[in-house]
Formats: sequence, C-alpha cells, structure tokens
Amino acid sequence: MKYGSATLASIILLHTQPLLSTGFNVQAKIVPQKKASWSASNMVASPIESTSEVNVASSSQSQLESFDPELASLIVKEDNRQKTGLELIASENFASSAVREALGSCLTNKYSEGNVGKRYYGGNEYIDEIESLCMKRALDLFDLSPEEWGVNVQPYSGSPANFAVYTALLQPHDRIMGLDLPSGGHLTHGFQTAKRKVSATSVYFESMPYIVDQETGLIDYDDMEKRAKMFLPKLLIAGASAYPREWDYKRMREIADSVGALFMVDMAHTSGLIAGKCLKSPFEYAHVVTSTTHKTLRGPRSGMIFGRKEFMEQIDTAVFPSLQGGPHNHQIAGLAVALKEANSAEFKQYAQNVISNAQALSNGLIKRGHKIATGGTENHLLLWDVRGNGINGNKVEKVLDMVSITTNKNSLPGDISAVNPGGVRLGTPALTSRGLDETDFDTVAEFLDRGYKIAVLGQKLAQEEFEARQEAGDTEALKKKKAILKDFLGTVTTNEEIVSKINDLKEEVEAFATKFDMPGTN
Repeated sequence: MKYGSATLASIILLHTQPLLSTGFNVQAKIVPQKKASWSASNMVASPIESTSEVNVASSSQSQLESFDPELASLIVKEDNRQKTGLELIASENFASSAVREALGSCLTNKYSEGNVGKRYYGGNEYIDEIESLCMKRALDLFDLSPEEWGVNVQPYSGSPANFAVYTALLQPHDRIMGLDLPSGGHLTHGFQTAKRKVSATSVYFESMPYIVDQETGLIDYDDMEKRAKMFLPKLLIAGASAYPREWDYKRMREIADSVGALFMVDMAHTSGLIAGKCLKSPFEYAHVVTSTTHKTLRGPRSGMIFGRKEFMEQIDTAVFPSLQGGPHNHQIAGLAVALKEANSAEFKQYAQNVISNAQALSNGLIKRGHKIATGGTENHLLLWDVRGNGINGNKVEKVLDMVSITTNKNSLPGDISAVNPGGVRLGTPALTSRGLDETDFDTVAEFLDRGYKIAVLGQKLAQEEFEARQEAGDTEALKKKKAILKDFLGTVTTNEEIVSKINDLKEEVEAFATKFDMPGTN
C-alpha cells in the first residue's frame, strides 16, 4: 500500500480508529458543557458555552499543527521517514494504534507515587485498577503464578529496571557478572574500560564480564564458570543486546548456585519471542527477570521487573522511592494493551515470523558472500561482519542511512573500538510488523548487499583521493595514515558515480517499503 501525505491529526492523535476497530461507538453524543478555549499566547483557559452536539471523531483533531507548526512539521517528517524506509534496528518496533491511543490519553495527567492501594496522592482509584490489570496480564502472559511471582510495571525503561534490581538485591561495591559489551552484552550489565567506568553500574558495583568464544562467537560457559569461581559474584546476569543465539539458563543457574550468587535474566530483546513460545523461558531458573516492553514485545517504551515473591518487597522499594518518582501511567496503560495483544494466537505467529525472517535475512546475506557472526541466528537479530575492504560498521551504517535503510553499527568479538566497530546489527521485528515475509527479506538482503558495495567503492575512492593529497603535500593529509570517516563521507556525498548509485538504490528501497502497511497509522 502506498501512502500519501497524512494529516497531522492522523499521525499524532489516534483516538478514533482504535475505537472503530474494537467495536466501540465513536458517534456518541456529548452533553452540553463548559468547554475550555485555549489561547496560544498565554495558554489560559477561558470557559465558553457549547450547546452543540460534538462528534468524538471530529473533536479529536490535532491542534499542534496550528499552535506549533515547526514541531508539527518535524513529526510529519519522522512519520514519513518511518513509512518510506526499511527499519532494521533490532531494538525497534511499531506499536499498534491501540497502544498509541493509551500513550496519548488523559493518564499522562495523573500523579500516582507509590504502589497499588498505597499512593501518596488521592484520585488514584482508576490508576490502581489500570496498574493491577497490567500486572495481572504480565504474569498471565508468561504463565506465572501470582503465588510464586510478582511484577513491577513502573520502571520507565529497561536500564532503570536493571538498576532497580541491583539496588534491591546488592550492596554498593558488590560483585556482578554479565556478558561483555564487545561480546554482545549491554552497558547496564557492568561495562567498563581500562580508562573509564562507562556504565553507572560499574561505578557503584564491581564487575567482571564473561565473553563469547573469539572463533565461534558463542558464549563460552566453561570459561564463564571459571571466571565465576574466581570472581565470586553476588549476581550473575544473562541477556544481551547483540547475541543471536539461545541461552543455556539451566547451566547459568547451576553456575550461580555454585558460587552463592543470585541469577538475573534481562530478556529485554527477546521477551516477545519468549511470550510467543518461540524461545526458552528463563522463569524456571531465574530469581529475577527484567525486560523492556518496546522491542519484540511491541509495546510502549517502558520496563518490567519480575521477581520471585521473596524479592518483590525489596524490588518495589527500589523502584519507588529509591530511584523513581511517580509512574508514567500512560506507559503502564499502553503496556497493558501490548500484553493483551501478545497473549494471542496472532502474536505467536508474529513471533515465529520474526525468527524465520531473521534466518532468511541471514541466509540471503550469506549466499551473497557476506559473513554473519556465529554463522546465523536463532532469534530476531543477526550480526553482519563487514570487516575488510577498509570499511567498518560505521561507514556501512552511514551509506545505508542514505538509501533509507536504518541499521546500527555494532561491536564484534575482537573489536577495540565501539565508535568504529566491525559489525552492523540487523533485526527483523519492525519490518515483520509491517508484513514482510521470508521472500521480502531476501530482497532486503539484496538491498544491503548493494549498499555494502557502494560503501566499499566509496572507501576505495576516498583512499585514492587521500593518497593523492598526501603526494601533493597536503598538510592535513600528511598528519593521518589513511582516509578517515570525514574523508569517506566527503567522497560518497560528492562523487557523481556514487551519488547516482545512492539515489537509484534509495528510490528502489522507498518504492519497496511503501508497498507495506504501517502499524499504528490510519
């Protein structure tokens, strides 16, 4: 399906379509009442009489375009970018109209510090019901008994959720062990360098990472056990932001038990696939499980913490009042919607499609001569090794951006720079939400291959121009050993041959992308 220029109202406010799709009557009449008239100059409401019958559909029109056209224009541009491009960032997805309706609701107005039934403000009777419903749906989705497990749905996102667990279960400078960042781990699992404690986790707690095998790219559980017995962590963490294979939760729990550690699983990337019964569940083995809600789970940008009952009081206290103030009730409501969506046969099929599409994309790149870390994938993402030919993940990412394909550079085992890593991370959740299948992802692999070849050509020409400048005695060129990113970008944005190739590929990508529906829009 092709999209024309959308009105801002259909982009920003989606109050009517979700109601239509769920059978609600949006033609309800509103009784005469005092209506606020807002002045853009002073933002003071003055009551005026309204005696007309108001149609809900027409009353929800956006006023942002007239009040703040500058911002409105930027939102329209971003909406168009999402529709006309190919979104391959593994941690992104497209939320449904119903989720977005909850996010834009009146719930953003309410302050509700505390927990259900224990608020520091009045007027929270419906907020309590909403949060209770969200918690129940979270436990139900992952087949957890409320007698054994609890859940906190107030974390603003995944990183605060992780830090809340550390605050609840550890003392300052206790030891933790998670997957190293260059091996695919996450910053919040304790990453640091020889020069800097990059994550706040490494500032307040002592960390030692475990790693993947440098040859296979797979987690080395034997080495993990040796490190754990040497380091004696209080908390062992499973989970990653760029690991394409399944986890051995049973082995990790055994390692944790052997050194007296608690076992935490961060399933931020895979929670939707676990909910869809496509990956192993960590709940049989973990003491605590955290997750974001906007990746494969396809909800709003927020977080959850599941804990065995004996840890929930500490966890709840860590979330509030230790680390957060009032919960974002619109996010909690959006999450409740997403959890209901995920507890369906349709979502289970979606989760299966995400994995099969990732495998199709991996195979499509491999058959075109590219190298994929670990040789493939068992989840929603793959790591594309682009090292060689003088380029890196950063340069490939830049070229792909120019042709409306969104990816992110990513470290590979052995990389020494996160700024100029050797890999590109690719994910299929978002485009699977738009309806792409395995055949379509082979087409996407073809686009990626062509983008890569443009980057290689750009690097070759940039290096030739750089060497010519050196031979001519250019002082700036003489200070460097080879062409850098600035030189590369200069070439790919000015060389006529490359600009022509970029424009041709961009046109093809956008023509392909706009054939597919965009979730969450009219």
